[in-house]
Amino acid sequence: MADQNQQAPPDTCQKIADTSTVFVRSRITIDPITRLEGHGKIDIFLDDSGAVERAYFQVPELRGFEKFVQGRPVEEMPQITSRICGVCPTAHHMAATKALDNVYKVEPPPAAKKIRELIYSTFIVEDHALHFYFLGGPDFVVGPDAPAAERNVLGVIAKVGIETGKKVIAMRRRLRELMALAGGKAAHPVFGLPGGVAKHITSEAQKQFQEVAAEAVDFAQFTLRLFEDVVLKNTGYVNLILSDAYTHRTYYMGMVDNQNRVNFYDGPLRVVTPGGKEWKKFAPDKYLENIAEHVEPWSYVKFCYLKPVGWKGFTEGEDSGVYSVAPMARLNVSDGMATPLAQKAYEAYFSTLGGKPVHHTLANHWARLVELLYAAERMKELAADPALTDDNIRVLPTETPKEGIGIVEAPRGTLIHHYWTDENGLVEKANLIVATQNNAARIAMSVEKAAKKLISGANVPEGVLNQIEMAFRAYDPCHGCATHSLPGSMPLLVRVRNQSGNTLTTLRRDFNGSVHRE
Repeated sequence: MADQNQQAPPDTCQKIADTSTVFVRSRITIDPITRLEGHGKIDIFLDDSGAVERAYFQVPELRGFEKFVQGRPVEEMPQITSRICGVCPTAHHMAATKALDNVYKVEPPPAAKKIRELIYSTFIVEDHALHFYFLGGPDFVVGPDAPAAERNVLGVIAKVGIETGKKVIAMRRRLRELMALAGGKAAHPVFGLPGGVAKHITSEAQKQFQEVAAEAVDFAQFTLRLFEDVVLKNTGYVNLILSDAYTHRTYYMGMVDNQNRVNFYDGPLRVVTPGGKEWKKFAPDKYLENIAEHVEPWSYVKFCYLKPVGWKGFTEGEDSGVYSVAPMARLNVSDGMATPLAQKAYEAYFSTLGGKPVHHTLANHWARLVELLYAAERMKELAADPALTDDNIRVLPTETPKEGIGIVEAPRGTLIHHYWTDENGLVEKANLIVATQNNAARIAMSVEKAAKKLISGANVPEGVLNQIEMAFRAYDPCHGCATHSLPGSMPLLVRVRNQSGNTLTTLRRDFNGSVHRE
């Protein structure tokens, strides 16, 4: 077990009614946190002067997929792991499929690779649009201090107009229809096979992709203009993005192509320092040499760090192994975008924000829209490729399965699948490192720093608490994907309360399995 150098937050709070924010003595609890994939809460502890002493971003979920896939045929992994999350199943399906290529040592034919990347680019467009309009965007379009009931997609539509709302809904519907057409299902795709894909793209399907891809490029440009009009022309929002409350100087990691341009489907991982210099570029099979995981007793998330640098706690700078993934990180590690319109948007992004690297967490929202445009353009390029309809879509595996690694860039950042099998292809061990694990340390730091900068005294407006939540929303975290227990006993805290909410008894099970009654 990794070293645990932080204490669990003290239990000084009792549940009060059914409110999302609880104030008791020197503790503020935001539970549940909102507009993210998964569950979590934030505990903020104040000192006697009302200043924030500590803030904990806690995640109580359990993933457990590494354990219950043991003994399953490895070729089932693309279907099993896509059930980890209903928002990003295509990312897990693709990483698992690439891992199967590696397990069986088979190279898919060109048409299969193009089909995979086409479906994946379609998924990226749909997912990035989902986050901006439904999850992150309401904080800017509607406003961080707006009533909670208005900070949602309906509030966005009310602000920007019903026609824009129709445009967003129609675009997402058409993208998901294409994903179902080519991938079998939109939510849990079934197209990936070791050595290729399950079916080819017909000429009719190619025409549909071409039509929707052209619409997607226009939609991405429209969304960038909306961001410019609503956010970049609002001095208050720009100051919020650039404020110290949302700034961390860390390392950054992301996948690049052979010209160090952003790539979602294939390529080495590149890491740059807080100063923007290349620290290392390594192949997927070298990830264990460069990434390690740390645990804390107050969350089921495992905190990734750069192994050669080491774990130095929740600190920033070149001496700290903390790094970040996701859109802002991908733009920081790249030398540009591979498509022309996205390249222009990339240049405008860095020009406005003062050059590379950008350390402002809320800039993730803008970076996400630059990527939205790139994914749409890449989708358009692939849809126009004559080789897309080639019938040669699979090379059958002949090697005995043993071990394989598959890595893609999920919308939320770098996603790693690693499988070990016996000679019959049954999974003996699996290791999944998802984007939110890669970001976990920086997310914890972001929440605590925002709390310390924004809170002064126990009388905290609801809008300020929402601004603290904005610190994690920028990463678009997925805690259904990210959390799991270490091998052995899972820590557990059970409180029994009466109808008035008073605690009658508390049972606690520690990491070592011992149980205590309090």
